[in-house]
Amino acid sequence: MTPSEPRTLVLDRTIKQQVRYTKTRSQTSPTGKHLRPLAGAMAQEREPLLQNSGAGNAAAAKGSTALLPSLGRSVLKFLMWAVFLTWAAGIFLYPTKPAQAAFREWAAVSKQSIFGITGTVFLAFSAPILIVAALAYVYIFAFPRDHVEKKKLRSLSFRLWTFSVLVDGPFGVVSAVEFIGIVLFIIYVVFSMTYYVVESVSLVSKSHLPPTISSELILATVGARFGSVGLFCMTFLFLPVSRGSVLLRLIDIPFEHATRYHVWLGHLTMALFTLHGLCYVITWFLEGRLIEEIIQWKEIGVANLAGVISLVAGLLMWATSLHPVRKRFFELFFYTHQLYVVFIVFLALHVGDFVFSFAAGAVFLFMLDRFLRFWQSRAKVDIVSAACRPCGTVELVFSKPATLRYSALSFIFVQVRELSFLQWHPFSVSSSPMDGRYHMSILIKVLGTWTDKLKSIITDVEEKTRSASDQSQTGRITASIEGPYGHESPYHLMYENLILVAGGIGISPFLAILSDIIHRIEQGMPCAPKNVLVLWSVKKSIELSLLSAVDAQNISSSISDKLHLDIQAFVTQESDPPLEDGIVEGDQKIPGIFLKNGAAMSGLVGTGDNFWAAMYFAASTLGSVLAYALVQVYYVKRFNVYAWWQLGLLLLLCMAAGVALPGGLVVLLWHLSERRKMQDERWDAQAGAGKAGAEEEQTTNGAAGADAASAASVAASAASVAALRTTRYGCRPKFQAEFMAFAERAGGAAADVGVLVCGPPGLQASVARECRSQNLRRGGGKSGAVFHFNSHSFDL
Repeated sequence: MTPSEPRTLVLDRTIKQQVRYTKTRSQTSPTGKHLRPLAGAMAQEREPLLQNSGAGNAAAAKGSTALLPSLGRSVLKFLMWAVFLTWAAGIFLYPTKPAQAAFREWAAVSKQSIFGITGTVFLAFSAPILIVAALAYVYIFAFPRDHVEKKKLRSLSFRLWTFSVLVDGPFGVVSAVEFIGIVLFIIYVVFSMTYYVVESVSLVSKSHLPPTISSELILATVGARFGSVGLFCMTFLFLPVSRGSVLLRLIDIPFEHATRYHVWLGHLTMALFTLHGLCYVITWFLEGRLIEEIIQWKEIGVANLAGVISLVAGLLMWATSLHPVRKRFFELFFYTHQLYVVFIVFLALHVGDFVFSFAAGAVFLFMLDRFLRFWQSRAKVDIVSAACRPCGTVELVFSKPATLRYSALSFIFVQVRELSFLQWHPFSVSSSPMDGRYHMSILIKVLGTWTDKLKSIITDVEEKTRSASDQSQTGRITASIEGPYGHESPYHLMYENLILVAGGIGISPFLAILSDIIHRIEQGMPCAPKNVLVLWSVKKSIELSLLSAVDAQNISSSISDKLHLDIQAFVTQESDPPLEDGIVEGDQKIPGIFLKNGAAMSGLVGTGDNFWAAMYFAASTLGSVLAYALVQVYYVKRFNVYAWWQLGLLLLLCMAAGVALPGGLVVLLWHLSERRKMQDERWDAQAGAGKAGAEEEQTTNGAAGADAASAASVAASAASVAALRTTRYGCRPKFQAEFMAFAERAGGAAADVGVLVCGPPGLQASVARECRSQNLRRGGGKSGAVFHFNSHSFDL
């Protein structure tokens, strides 16, 4: 491999060798005609995530101006907002007397239905979120994301999603939208509990009971209300934790950001449930019936023992998820968090079917996502290349089907079965979708036990592979993948001026962004960024060799005319350049090993095929409703089942049955469809590789010389990415000076600057603080650029 040869060609050639190694087929199709030639295959090899052509632009412009699509889009948005706001208002106003009276009247009318009071509660508090999800599938399928030029920022102004309100504190960096959400939840909890407490005190005071009994009754009533509010908060708790959720895709919130909301809501929910249990424990202790009440399992009413088990499981998850514990004992946190199954099951046993129906919709969406993840994670993925770079970072390149698309800001979860059957670790992709259709790469820094063992295995396999004649190894690294997840649209292409701030291995997603931008400009694709500044802080200079992981290593003069790229590297723990500086950079890539495990990445992911994902949702939902109706008719009513805990368990089982049976059938058909597409792709790839081999044999020495001369000419007129880097030793970036200088170069007061940061919390806070300072200085009457803060860090 020459320094100027793109890594895409090497990886694609490796994949085609894998195809020939796996299976030998004819070079022609069944009709005797050749399949598409290699040139056609390579033309499609760098098919972008967002396609655009002259005809496509004309069609998109014509479609956007058409009245019917515009009307349909507006109607769907209106319906989704109307349903969601009505549902949220119902939850907020539920404690009030008018809402309670309206709900009782509705329940009286619908209780004679086949679903009874459970159906009433489900229809009021769970069905709306499922309706929004169904409309979201229709919207995403009918109106795919706009092209890149439609995503450009049209005006110079602040935006709620990218304006940091809080920088320091327990919540970390909080945008204006997130701050509004936090305030609304605080208002809801305070309003609900205040209303409940006032109402409880008023009712008990009218009963003229003895003071001791009155206090115990008020305490028990308030405890029940804590549980009620906690149940509503639990509804929102499960929404952001569904990785491939269509709701997150609809509002373009990636799972890495939604995880923060899950953490915040987890603290709030468990605090409310803990107060709920504590109020009852104090009441039972004052009454002298503590042990008797704790072990009680009622047929009519709540089952106390089931609630205790559920609460204990929740407390264990809560305690081990606290940041100090999670950071030092990640495995303890991870394994303890699997108790969510115990938490949900015993919660249903504790409260019964109709109370559980308040949160059943969100739990059902989580079950859908978890079942689909289970299917995807069963596949053993081929590792096209596994290597340890000079700086000690591990690079893994996975085989993927061409139909599985992702963006430069995507991430995946990786499991290595030789290390653990349960642990899944998230990693940002370091490759761009423009790098190739059949592979995806990640960079892994050795930080803990899991990554250290992974590096040891790769090093061991590398040594054995070098001494073996067969270049494929089986079984030493059995990898499985979940994902990709991430932003629905590549928002880094929205900004003409882009600042990328990275700390250490945080450069990984920015390598994908740089490759994406360079390839798009090279191929004349839509690409807004014109000025890009990279501020990269590392501890040792040997880490700078990671820049060689960018697929587009050479920047021609035609690209440099359209893109001003400046890479500023800061080596914090070295005061002077090492004597061997430059030698490490020359060793751009260690030869990787190929490990065959059986297949490419599975496309069974919520962010994958919209049609199959929608069919899976519809089949599972209808299947669950049908299962519950059959259980009600042929079991509950026939055998007069009345125990609350049994009815709660039956509801949960019907939800699981709907996901596993009709939903599972759709997933199976989806899987077969993906396999058929992959077989067609292998056929095409092998035919193209065969024709390429024949053409290579006919190549003369003269042609080879001409190619070499042409390559030398291109290399002479191109600059490498590493050559654009300026390295400073013994210092850290001064964000104020760097930001102001970049804004001045980018257009001064008229500059709209997107800032992306990937690194530890301290780095995020520093960058967010500087962005806010620059924006507030502009808002104070001074002219200046607008800085939009975006975080791409994953902390789980």
